[in-house]
Formats: sequence, C-alpha cells, structure tokens
Amino acid sequence: MRTRKGAARTKAKRRLFKKTKGYVGGRGTLTRSAKETLIRSGQFAFRDRKVKKRSYRRLWITRISAACRMRDISYSRFMNGVIKSGIELDRKSLSEIAICDPDGFDKIVDAAKEALAA
Repeated sequence: MRTRKGAARTKAKRRLFKKTKGYVGGRGTLTRSAKETLIRSGQFAFRDRKVKKRSYRRLWITRISAACRMRDISYSRFMNGVIKSGIELDRKSLSEIAICDPDGFDKIVDAAKEALAA
C-alpha cells in the first residue's frame, strides 16, 4: 500500500503559510507561489544584511567628511592623520563624536593635523 503525506504535508503547509502571512494575493495563500516567494525573500534578506553594513559605513564617512570640511581638512588627510597619531577610533565612533561633541572632534582634528605635520 502506498503512503500519502497527509498530516506531514498539512503541517508543512501550515508552517509555510505562517511565514508568508501578510503577503499580497496568492503569495500568501497559494502553496507554490508562497514557497517561491519565501525563497526569494530569503535571498533578498541575506543580500541586504550585507548592503546594510555598507550603507551605514557610507553614512559615517559622509558625516566625518562634512565635519572635516568645516575644519579645513579633507577626509582622506584626516583619516591618515588619525591613523598616524595612534587614535584607535572607528568611523562609527568618529561620526558620533562629530555630531554630539564638536569640541572633542576639534581636538581629534588637531591631533591628526599635528601627526601629519610631524
């Protein structure tokens, strides 16, 4: 006697539809469309977790660059000075300092300029 997937298939469908709840049209209610959409959404999620990191780094660099231009130094020269002066702050921290603590950022810029001059 051949076996059919009865309960297991129903459980699998229930699991699938739980994940696709809220999707528009057949993507949330039709088994094949839901499965395809779920696979595709997983690919987008995987890709965009990496894109998110890139876009944040880009934002931090833009903020630092704007703050540096206000203090008459280019971003690349500033970062070179920061590395030479031994300041171990990442771009995220530097952008936060540039926004929240302009006086502190001025001191970092001065240290970077001194390191470049030496």
